Amino acid sequence: MDLANFKWDLDADGIVTLTWDTPGKPVNLLSSAAVADLAKAVDTIIADKTVKGVVITSAKEGNFCAGADLEELAGAATRAGSNAAATAYGLMTNVHQTLRKLETCGKPVAAAINGTALGGGLEVTLACHYRVMSDDPRGRVGFPEAQVGLIPGAGGTQRLPRMIGAMAALPFILESKRIDAQSAAGMGIVSKLAPAAEVVAAAKAWIKTGPSSTQAWDKKDYRIPGGGPFSSAGAQVFTVGNAMLRAKTLDNYPAQNSIMSCVYEGLLVDIDSGLKIETRYFVKMLLSPTARDMIRTLFQSMQDLGKGARRPIAEAPSNVKRLAVIGAGVMGAGIAYVSAQAGIDVVLIDTTDERANGGKDHAAKLLDKEIERGRSTPDKKAEILARILPSSDYAALKDADLVIEAVFEDRGVKAEATKKAEAVLGTNAIFGSNTSTLPITGLAEASVRPQSFVGIHFFSPVERMMLVELIVGKKTDNRALATAMDYVRKIKKTPIVVNDARGFYTSRCFGTYTLEGLRMIVEGIAPPLVENAGRMAGMPMGPLEVLDSVGVDTALKIARQSRKEVTKEETPDPTEDLMAWLVETSGRLGVKAGEGFYEYDTRGKRVRLWPELFARQKTWRTDDEVKALEERLLTIQALEAARCFEEGVILDPRDADVGAILGWGFAPFTGGPISYIDGMGAAVFVNRCNALAKEHGPRFAPNKLLKDMAAKGDSFYRRFAPKAAA
Repeated sequence: MDLANFKWDLDADGIVTLTWDTPGKPVNLLSSAAVADLAKAVDTIIADKTVKGVVITSAKEGNFCAGADLEELAGAATRAGSNAAATAYGLMTNVHQTLRKLETCGKPVAAAINGTALGGGLEVTLACHYRVMSDDPRGRVGFPEAQVGLIPGAGGTQRLPRMIGAMAALPFILESKRIDAQSAAGMGIVSKLAPAAEVVAAAKAWIKTGPSSTQAWDKKDYRIPGGGPFSSAGAQVFTVGNAMLRAKTLDNYPAQNSIMSCVYEGLLVDIDSGLKIETRYFVKMLLSPTARDMIRTLFQSMQDLGKGARRPIAEAPSNVKRLAVIGAGVMGAGIAYVSAQAGIDVVLIDTTDERANGGKDHAAKLLDKEIERGRSTPDKKAEILARILPSSDYAALKDADLVIEAVFEDRGVKAEATKKAEAVLGTNAIFGSNTSTLPITGLAEASVRPQSFVGIHFFSPVERMMLVELIVGKKTDNRALATAMDYVRKIKKTPIVVNDARGFYTSRCFGTYTLEGLRMIVEGIAPPLVENAGRMAGMPMGPLEVLDSVGVDTALKIARQSRKEVTKEETPDPTEDLMAWLVETSGRLGVKAGEGFYEYDTRGKRVRLWPELFARQKTWRTDDEVKALEERLLTIQALEAARCFEEGVILDPRDADVGAILGWGFAPFTGGPISYIDGMGAAVFVNRCNALAKEHGPRFAPNKLLKDMAAKGDSFYRRFAPKAAA
């Protein structure tokens, strides 16, 4: 049979093996072409009486299917213009019809899942009557759609609840969980586990037993596991589920609400009617501004940046094989850990052997946690730790391809580390400084080769944070930037590129969030209202909680340094006085000290806001409109991002949006601060800024770039069209 996306093989037992192999792609995608091929194959399977059963598997090692082709879906809807809804509805209806024809073909169909099956890939397997999955611990199944503002659209919201019940299915879909084979089997999503080389044989063995070829939900005596929405148990699932969803998302994520509605409504009707309900909700989400922006930032832009879209194109590829990390504290140890995980030999330097060994011990503890979670093994731990060489002797740096200095945030300390390292480094080595605020051009003055000096800003905790901000100093050359980017991609993190300035991009913009929160407190707005406004705006923490996390003393030091070097003001700002009162008068430094704006228990968990904070003044305002506070907190951050464009700190909207969401958690449902501005339009944003400036001061005044864009009806994604580095 002539199929582009599948290979057809009919064996002597009458079992057809359809091997999925999307041409020209490293992973399989559920595209319209793949669906057309599958439909053609199903027609033949139904018509050919010699076919006794079907096995669907993949030719891609470790990957069954990565999901739907989002670029194709989004592109088709965009090109359709006013007919976008009808076009998208037609595409998804075709998918449903094909999968329904597969599961009602009258012959047993088994999925041999030889690795990861996500989104549309998992949905294809749910339309099969039996699922065998490789027991490889790296394999995952899940529905990631909600992470980009969508819902599962190929039957996931209908088949999974009918298979395992709404109580088990809803958290799995709503939270975009990715689970391993063992967990999938435990939940009943997978029927059997087998070694990767035996999944097809196991699937065929099942077919040979002469099993039923009718899905449970197509049988007359079918009952929904756990009961339907109107049963006592089912009613509780949806009543409590809606309350929990509201508490978790604060209604910022329409896809999650649609998933809840879709499952509820779908379970009230037959499967075919349920699939129509799902299609309507899917199309609504696909065409929503939220999905548009989330898909662009969290899927397309992240993929582009992860593939090196901002890498200097003329530079030859580099491969960091030996890394040196100076500073074995939590940050330096984290950098050493993720680098060793990626197969890089790491020299970990500190002032004493004891401190250097402490950094390696930190990596060992992280690996122990991975072993406890079943994500690693003792052998793997030994292999990774063997790549980390702790030392107090700078001579150990001599063969390093790249050095990352991660010492204390002090110019003098960093300058000393730079000079000691360069005294022994080879001429081709690149030097990177891990700093969150200190300008790279100034730090490079301690270097004898500033052209090879680049900022490599990691975020804490390194092992969990996926962003690395690369900072180009005035003398940093393209070779240094390319090497740093190749290294970041090797350790499987996402790089963004920014030009040098105090606070660079991420720290500078994020700082406006915490500072605005402090200003609200100083204005007399009740602290709980400020904290809740931050969370309701979509930020992961309230402003005061953030300050406790980074260290109130650290924030105070940065504020004073900024006042001294930037604003040149002699008199402290009231927000600085508030932090000084907390740190110097009350000795409350934040989470690390067990007390800050919040009180914490012995495990470091928040208990409540410090009561003395409320006693600082007699009355507090509690009647401010929360929505206005939310807009104020998001606007100040987005405005600072716009200023970064005007000043040339950042040049690409992808860097700005991805960096904001991955770096400091800017409300993901907006797609990032630049998508936030573009979404409402520059003119609307400028009017909002003018109104806020009139009420709260010139810090909200829109910059020249924004006013020019508003006058011309321009947007950031048009004006600063994403482009490759020079």
